Amino acid sequence: MSSQANIDFQSLAENSDDIICSAGTDRVLHYVSSASRAILGWQPEEMAGKVFDDFILPEDIPLLAAAFAAQNQNVTVRMRRKDGSAAWVENHARLVQNSATGEQKEHVFVMRDITDRKMQEEKLTASSLTDGPTGLSNRRALDSALDMEWRRTLRGGSQISLLLLELVLSKGSDGENQQQDGGDWVRAVASAIVGIVRATDFVARYGGAEIALILPSADIASAAKVALKVRSVVASLACPKVEKLAGGWLVANIGVATGLPRHGVDMKMPESLLLAADGALRDAQHKGQTLCAWQVGLTNLGGLIWPTEAR
Repeated sequence: MSSQANIDFQSLAENSDDIICSAGTDRVLHYVSSASRAILGWQPEEMAGKVFDDFILPEDIPLLAAAFAAQNQNVTVRMRRKDGSAAWVENHARLVQNSATGEQKEHVFVMRDITDRKMQEEKLTASSLTDGPTGLSNRRALDSALDMEWRRTLRGGSQISLLLLELVLSKGSDGENQQQDGGDWVRAVASAIVGIVRATDFVARYGGAEIALILPSADIASAAKVALKVRSVVASLACPKVEKLAGGWLVANIGVATGLPRHGVDMKMPESLLLAADGALRDAQHKGQTLCAWQVGLTNLGGLIWPTEAR
C-alpha cells in the first residue's frame, strides 16, 4: 500500500463508527481504528500487536479461523470487551494481496457492533417459543426439545418418558365437564408443576388445557412417580382456591408413556411417543372417574410403555 493510500485508509478508518483493522495471515493485528474504544473499551494500542484470537470468545475462534482461511468472508463472532462482557460483532473480511506477486499480504476487517440487534433477535426467539398465558414453553418448543432428547436417548442407549396432563373444569350443578383454554387456574397448575420437576425435565403447554412433561432417562416406574407428584400438587389446590380462580371444580387426567431404543434406532419415535402418551391420556379420560382434583385417589392416571424395535 502506497504512503498516500495508507494515509487515506487511516483517515477513512478513524472517521468510521465501525472498527476497522488489519491483520497478517498469522492473525496478529497490525492496525486497529479508534472505534475500538467505544465498541470494546480497548485502546487501539492495547489491541495492536496481539493475536486477534485474544479478543474472541473461545467457542467462536473456529469461525474466525475460517474467515482467515477464506479469501473473502463475512463472519459474526462474540468479542471480549475490556470490562469482561461480550459484544456481538459482525466482521466483513477482505484479503489484500501483493499486486505484483499475488502473495497474500494481510486481511482487512470492518467490524460492526450488532449486540443490540442480537439481543432483540434472542428476545423474539424466546417469545416465539413461549406460551404467553402460562409462561411455559409452547408446542413448537416441545417438539424441538422432544426430538433433541430422543436423539440423546439413542446416543446413550437410555430411555425417555412423556407425561400428558389434561385439566378439566367441572362447572355447574349438573357437573358437566368442560375443557377450557387459558385462565388463572391453568397458570396456577403450570407454576406448581414447574416447582416440583427436575432441572433436566422439560415442561410445556401442549395445547388448550393440556401440559406436557418430558422426563429424560426416566423409565415407566419413575415416570409414574412423577405423575403421582403432579397429581398431588394439583390436589393441593384446595376447593376454595379453585372455585375462586375457575368458578368450578378442577379435574386432572394424566397419560404416561415411555420409549426405549431396542436393537436399532427409530427416528420417528418422538411422534410415536406423543401418540402413546395421548392414548394413555384418552384411556384415563374414559375410566369414568373424573372427579374433583383434590380427591387424590380419584384423579385419573393412565400409563403405557412404548418400546421401539428394528424393522
